[in-house]
Amino acid sequence: MSDRSRLRPIERCILSLDARGLPDDEIAWRLRRSPEYVRRVRALTRVPRASSPHGPNRLRPLERCILRWRDRGEGYAEVAARFRRSPGFVKFVEELAEYKLSH
Repeated sequence: MSDRSRLRPIERCILSLDARGLPDDEIAWRLRRSPEYVRRVRALTRVPRASSPHGPNRLRPLERCILRWRDRGEGYAEVAARFRRSPGFVKFVEELAEYKLSH
């Protein structure tokens, strides 16, 4: 992967130690992992990733469901009961989803 900023910290660390010439056993010992784990992570860093963690749709499934129920005219208490959450939580998620869609 050419852009290391998209890598997770453990992936960047493994690649950095590998670039310094350390063997898999040493990297695994330093990170308290197995050598197989180190090889697997190194191989997976070469796999292309989507540009966004959520793809083209920026909302999580919960956010999409809550927006859909609210658009149908359901109240906060009714939606909250469906998800076993509080009405305040539903309102918070709705506001967050609307913020995400506006930016």
